[in-house]
Amino acid sequence: MRQLSYLLIVAFGFIGRVVAATEYRAQPGPFEIGKIEQVWHDPARNRDVPVRIYYPKTEAGNELTSFPVIVFSHGLGGSRESYSYLGEHWASCGYVSVHVQHHGSDKDVMRGLRPLKALREAATIPANAINRPVDITFAIDRLTALNSDTAFPLHGQLDLLRLGVAGHSFGAFTTMAVAGAHLPVLGDNGSSRDPRVKAAIAMSTPTTQNNDAAFDDITIPVFHMTGTKDEAPGRRSGSEVDLIVGNTKASERLRPYLHTQRAPTYLLVFEGGDHMVFSGRLAGSRATDQPFQDLILASSTAFWDAWLKDAADARGWLESGGFATTLGRLGTFDQKRPATDLK
Repeated sequence: MRQLSYLLIVAFGFIGRVVAATEYRAQPGPFEIGKIEQVWHDPARNRDVPVRIYYPKTEAGNELTSFPVIVFSHGLGGSRESYSYLGEHWASCGYVSVHVQHHGSDKDVMRGLRPLKALREAATIPANAINRPVDITFAIDRLTALNSDTAFPLHGQLDLLRLGVAGHSFGAFTTMAVAGAHLPVLGDNGSSRDPRVKAAIAMSTPTTQNNDAAFDDITIPVFHMTGTKDEAPGRRSGSEVDLIVGNTKASERLRPYLHTQRAPTYLLVFEGGDHMVFSGRLAGSRATDQPFQDLILASSTAFWDAWLKDAADARGWLESGGFATTLGRLGTFDQKRPATDLK
């Protein structure tokens, strides 16, 4: 058994009453971790969707245990192997974390002689943006089918009524699309909302619509994460070429939080945090990388526990000052709820 990732404390003020709150830390949760890699084929689009699944191992004879599911979308140039620190941690805390690889905007794009140019070009292709949320919906469909398949190693262990979606950068674009944001590149309707998703985490969301109407169909809780230096890598000032995910200023990443009015919404902004804090760097590291990632692990797990496991203590830690105290001077944490939720 692994070390428990939290300690019980008492906190005050959560929705006007005393609750037992949970102090979340970055240490792994109680479950050992298993991994599965598969390639799923979507015949409707003749498209392969590779996945890596991180899951909590259960004790022998306890196969009927089911776990909430998180579907994760990588950033531009990523893969199913990316963001393993998130998948491993969430699985250790009792979640099945399914990391989807999006062909056309994944690591394979960088195999040519000019990888950075190829990445920028991939970010301008509408088909890549359109396929990404469809990949997520297809993955959910596939998980639903496999959960009833006795040959699948996690047969019966997926609680798909408690389903979250998360992503970074282009993956945050994907997450917001699945959550219900209206994005013009997605076509006339501009939406790829999947009503089966119950909560979402969006890290470094690219420039999106700058009005409330674009986010009116988001009614699920969303946790936004960014940093004061979260500029798009290689951003070109004044460029209009990269219309889907590029040229995003740090200040523009606040738009989804500011314009979401119909759902519980959270915003974490790391002081000095840049774009690569969330994904990890190809070479080297910065002194704040590990503290920031520790806070990402702690706060994201509390968010999932609050909204996918209905844990009042986790929500209390997030909303009543526990997380803000832990965050300290490393950043700011804001939250808002629609008027109908203020009861």
